[in-house]
Amino acid sequence: MVKLTHRLPMIVMLAAATALAAPLAVQAASAQGDNLLIKRVQQEKGMNLPTRGMTMTQVEKRYGAPQRKLSPRGGDSKAHPVINRWDYASFIVYFEHNRVIHAVLNTPAGNNTNPAAVN
Repeated sequence: MVKLTHRLPMIVMLAAATALAAPLAVQAASAQGDNLLIKRVQQEKGMNLPTRGMTMTQVEKRYGAPQRKLSPRGGDSKAHPVINRWDYASFIVYFEHNRVIHAVLNTPAGNNTNPAAVN
């Protein structure tokens, strides 16, 4: 029993240190993720990406043919319009019907490497 009473303060201190360190680690990871997102947004602003409202014809004329045109998705109702995705070497363009709604940098994160594998 003597050993237990001597170790008890050490166990309590270790538990307290762990409890204090865990939020700091989460906060550091969150800050790192925020920094990566900020860098990506700044990088996108510096690039010449297709802008919202451009037509498919305008995009293809200005940026050339995409490496891949994925099958259209949606279109089953007005609430779910047809969405097309074109993949270029360094960016991806999303169209609603035939107009650009968004263009983003192509990164290996998420599903950018093999989007056709998704149903």
